[in-house]
Amino acid sequence: MIPLQRLRDDPQAISDGARLKGEDAPVDEILGLDTNARRLRTEVESLRAEQKRASSEIRGAPTDDQRSTLAAVKQRIQAGEAELVGLDTRIEELLLHVPNPPHQSVPHGSDEQGNVVVRTWGTPATLDFDPRAHFDIGESLGLFDFERAVKISGSRFAVLRGDGARLQRALITLFLDMATLEHGYSEIAPPYLVRREAMVGAAQLPKFEDQAYKTDDDLFLIPTAEVPVTNLYRDEILDGALLPIAHAAFTPCWRREAGAAGRDTRGYIRMHQFDKVEMVRFTTPERSLDELELITGHAEAILQRLRIAYRVLLMCTGDMGFAQWKKYDVEAWAPGMKRWLEVSSCSVFGDFQARRAGIRFRAAAGERPRFVHTLNGSGLAVPRTLDAVLETYQQADGTVVIPEALRAYMGGQERIGG
Repeated sequence: MIPLQRLRDDPQAISDGARLKGEDAPVDEILGLDTNARRLRTEVESLRAEQKRASSEIRGAPTDDQRSTLAAVKQRIQAGEAELVGLDTRIEELLLHVPNPPHQSVPHGSDEQGNVVVRTWGTPATLDFDPRAHFDIGESLGLFDFERAVKISGSRFAVLRGDGARLQRALITLFLDMATLEHGYSEIAPPYLVRREAMVGAAQLPKFEDQAYKTDDDLFLIPTAEVPVTNLYRDEILDGALLPIAHAAFTPCWRREAGAAGRDTRGYIRMHQFDKVEMVRFTTPERSLDELELITGHAEAILQRLRIAYRVLLMCTGDMGFAQWKKYDVEAWAPGMKRWLEVSSCSVFGDFQARRAGIRFRAAAGERPRFVHTLNGSGLAVPRTLDAVLETYQQADGTVVIPEALRAYMGGQERIGG
């Protein structure tokens, strides 16, 4: 959330930030309401002073005129306070619709064409036969069962079978082991249903409510583990000596994929339910941009361990999202589909989420608390990583060699099929 004082001080910068992201921001409406609220607050304080003065002038039992005057002032104060509550509530609601202005280092651009490739790793696999897409590989080896998934749940759901399910489980375990044993994250197993306040705190609501699955009692199926893990420290003041705090969590994720009709309809790519390991970090404002490089490197390290070629994109203003301050995407090469697949997004939010969730830290005893900076990154998203593995390690005979990094998690198995 953008603090109201920042919007008062530089409304043009907030409007320009929203424009660069292709978003609308109700800056003028907020400022108009704020002007009214400040005027009314002054009037109410003046009435309170008048009430106090009138009360102090009464000697003995008040006269009828004095009682009438005090009652009228009290009524005006109550009416003003009620109106102030309404104005302040509306301002808070509108502030939730103001996007986080991008960091100055973010390139300007209106869509994905403005993203910048900052580095690549590995050589995209070139096979000496005509490579197949993961869905064809999976069908021939019995790894996917999309038809029965449709029967059970509808489109954009998947059933994995046999070695497909086992490969997915191996990937998840590798991701968690690298995060916790090598990169210093503490593992969290969070709830999969969260309250509305948690969705607001992670900046998922109100912007993305049409993407979320919601229960009748106003609980939400998480779109990412970022939501419950970020809210672990909601309304707390953390000990600055403990920062950075780093957590990793494996969860299924649920998204309606509203607006994605016709996109990636075939295969294991854009699903309503998918598995992901999420990395979340809480740090100081002075360290947050360095932490973004660190968390991105942790996502890259997994692909390097799997020996899958990838590239890192610095996302432009128009393709980075509502809440992000700065964002990298990590894309793995899928030779069968002949395209890059996004397997991780790594973002720093500044204090945007922390203000919504009330997460602060105290650097030292006696110092004033400040808002933490939050970061998250996929480490990694499972379906597209699994796709890249199948397509990269496919063989001319139709089998798939299991990457060495995964064999210990698959009981020493070296190949799928054959």
